[in-house]
Amino acid sequence: MAKKSVLARAAKRDRMIAKYAVRRAEMKAAGDLEGLALLPRNSSPSRHQNRCVETGRARGYMRQFGLSRLSFREHASRGEVPGVTKSSW
Repeated sequence: MAKKSVLARAAKRDRMIAKYAVRRAEMKAAGDLEGLALLPRNSSPSRHQNRCVETGRARGYMRQFGLSRLSFREHASRGEVPGVTKSSW
């Protein structure tokens, strides 16, 4: 499980991205690069980090399921992910 402070920081960053989305789009359309530079860094969508829904892990994230590779493996082993089976050959 990720530290609560890391999860809180990520949530705060997501709120800031949503807050400045309209203003950022207007500045981009107008070509106002100086104005974009004055916006907070964390308001940029490229600073968003996908995280596992269960553990908050940022690495090994599987977009299709919203889980990290470790959580996905546990669920798949228990048969909780539809259409996924352990391979054998």
